[in-house]
Amino acid sequence: MLIELSVANYRSIRDRQILSLVAGPGTEMRGPNVADAPGDLALLRVAAVFGPNASGKSTLFKALATLQQMVQWSAVAFQQGQLLPVVPFRLEAATEEQPTEFEIHFIAGDGVRYQYGVSATARQVHEEWLIAYPHGRAQRWFERTHASSANTAWKLGPNFLGSAAQRKVWQESTRDNALFLSTAVQLNNEQLQPAFQWLTQGLIVVAPGITMNPILSLELLRTEPGARRIMGLLHAADIDIDHLELKEEDAPPPPPGMARIEIRLPVPPGFPLQSAQNKFLRVMSWHKRKDDGEAVAFDFGEESDGTRKLFEYAGGLLQAIDRGATVCIDELDSSLHPRITRFLVEQFQPSNNPKNAQLVFSTHDVTLMDPDLLRRDQVWFIEKDAQGGSRLYPLLDYSPRKGEALERGYLKGRYGAVPLTGTLES
Repeated sequence: MLIELSVANYRSIRDRQILSLVAGPGTEMRGPNVADAPGDLALLRVAAVFGPNASGKSTLFKALATLQQMVQWSAVAFQQGQLLPVVPFRLEAATEEQPTEFEIHFIAGDGVRYQYGVSATARQVHEEWLIAYPHGRAQRWFERTHASSANTAWKLGPNFLGSAAQRKVWQESTRDNALFLSTAVQLNNEQLQPAFQWLTQGLIVVAPGITMNPILSLELLRTEPGARRIMGLLHAADIDIDHLELKEEDAPPPPPGMARIEIRLPVPPGFPLQSAQNKFLRVMSWHKRKDDGEAVAFDFGEESDGTRKLFEYAGGLLQAIDRGATVCIDELDSSLHPRITRFLVEQFQPSNNPKNAQLVFSTHDVTLMDPDLLRRDQVWFIEKDAQGGSRLYPLLDYSPRKGEALERGYLKGRYGAVPLTGTLES
């Protein structure tokens, strides 16, 4: 489970900004929204970030995606000298040359709390550290500091396992633009596996320009039980489709005249269908006619943007709930009716979510500021300061009263993070 994320000097974020999922002391809606976690922690199942356009909401999710990308690929896909995907705050000359910093606190699948941090420029990693709490007390497993172009200082703690020879190989194999966590795991370090697995698989990030992988929904759709789960979610969200059908087809010929709207995806490697080169997957949606009840097939691409978005989310959200993963989605409400967005948030309450999966999302849907849905400590805001840097802060900074009309107060500007509109010049 995600405990806390902090980011500094990344895109629109200049000063360190912290998003915490540690529950406050309030007792309202505690059962649906607060989960007990190892280490006597009480963590929120859901957190929502509100703010105007261009305030930095997307930057927060890009930061998570960038850290995840570096953990997953820096040791295997990046070459020596290749630039890392970090971009500093560029509205001040001083910050352009300083490193970007990420730090994330989480509980991995082994039940251990970890604190992992990276400081890096596009050219190299400057610092990297991992602290573990396997018995409730902090153990610094490793720390790496770039001292000069020819020297990196290493501190491997007494609780960091491995022979002297193994440690030497892990250190010497870590390039300037690669993470030690990633490199050591690729070289068969088992102790770091739980942290690596959570950061790459227990964390699902849908950042700007990234969609929830539709293959997860297609994979469910190929089996009868999986199709029932997909249709159950769609029907519960009041989507009027009788059933969905997944077909495997040859590559479509060039369409004469106007092309039909379709969802066709190349069969991915390892997909459990009898796939072959130039095969495509096609989703058909079946509707029943109102006059005689006969089922009629449509290309799924003819469905509304909201229906397609919900299908896209379905497989990933259901899998995340099955695994107890943390899902982070920028603009969850995009193309969705407010009641559908609320329905998705409600899926993370314990009646649907026995493994305490988490949902962190940004939104413009102020109807979600409902005390019957979210606690006061689950609401966050982000806005730009006078220097153009994004500032992230919790609703609790304003000490709202229990039962306060949050939606109305927000739209009136009581908590900030609203656009300051003016008049058009004639």
